[in-house]
Amino acid sequence: MGSIDLLPVGRRVAYWRGRRKLSQQVFADRLGKSKSWVDKVERGVRSLDKVSTLQDIAVVLRIDTAVLLGRDAEPAGVAERVEGVERIRAALSTYEIALERPAARRVLPADRLVRDVAHVWTTFQHARYPQVVDLVPELVADAQRTHAHDSGPGRVPLVEAYRVTASLLLKLGAPDVAWLAVDRAMIAATGDRVLVAAAAVQLGQVLRESGRTRMAKPVMLAAAYRIAPPVIEYGSPPELSLCGTLLVQAALAAARDGDDRAVAELIDEAAEMAAQVSDGHDHHRTGFGPTAVELARVAAAVELGDAEETVAWHERATTRDGWRWLPAEHRAAHLIDVTRAYLHTDDPINAGRILTEAHRIAPAEIRHRPAGRDVLAQVARDPAAPTRLIHLAATLGVG
Repeated sequence: MGSIDLLPVGRRVAYWRGRRKLSQQVFADRLGKSKSWVDKVERGVRSLDKVSTLQDIAVVLRIDTAVLLGRDAEPAGVAERVEGVERIRAALSTYEIALERPAARRVLPADRLVRDVAHVWTTFQHARYPQVVDLVPELVADAQRTHAHDSGPGRVPLVEAYRVTASLLLKLGAPDVAWLAVDRAMIAATGDRVLVAAAAVQLGQVLRESGRTRMAKPVMLAAAYRIAPPVIEYGSPPELSLCGTLLVQAALAAARDGDDRAVAELIDEAAEMAAQVSDGHDHHRTGFGPTAVELARVAAAVELGDAEETVAWHERATTRDGWRWLPAEHRAAHLIDVTRAYLHTDDPINAGRILTEAHRIAPAEIRHRPAGRDVLAQVARDPAAPTRLIHLAATLGVG
């Protein structure tokens, strides 16, 4: 428990008012109270015994009511996210198949499992993360049973089940558990260059999020050139989509290392492949195409710390027809990156505007993704932030 938690509630009000850089008069005006009332509350002369008043104060101060009261409560959504990650970890940590324990449930036919995996992927791409959390443990168990029963037809859906699991765990801020899922995917895919390339997409993301960027770049390049067609013009769209996506992953790893030359070369190479694929496709759940590559330029510019370049690339990319064809998850994640860029350019107005759009497209990107919550906290600290975001930050207990 921190020292602030030991203070009386009135002193905590004063503490957070100071953190928000509000004078007693401004704070009183926003509450619809007098300055004298605020002063008495902060000095402990007047008690706060109405829940509605505490909630009003919490909204103005952009904190959770539990924080104001000093309770040992996690911000809204955090406990649920932690519980969801632990359920998925448990599903990934079972060894029923290896130990040849009798199946507690019937084995799904491979074609049914393929449909189930596709449904979970679609739900993920619509950024319905709480629903995906509920679906993934059973999906993993079903995929493992089907593969054990019939390894041929069951192999592809098993790899895809692990891939979508890893993607979800990365969104939930659990790269360590995501690594377990993607490691399982790589092992299951071994021997099939297409499946290996598909699983390597999530491997690259896991390596970056785990801070292993120098390992990520050579691994991504090895996977990319293993699937690359001898001549780009004659490559199939699925092959080019995997190869180009892996090149993008390598570029993003290079960006984290500050290697702007490698970033430009790799993204340009991916752009050549994207031109052959065109927008509006989703081969191997990559969403790869010219617009996706342009968004990758934005993400790389963010990593390189070039905020002005980020904004310029963003404005060009989002005017393309391909922008509206990308999954909601992809677009909202991009907008969170752009929000960070606007914050770096000291432009809170546009930061609030872009984050509001991200919340409209995919609320779960902000409500359930730690990276989104962090950006929301930064935006909501500014007095000029949209009221909707200030209230959202208060509801989620971020700030």
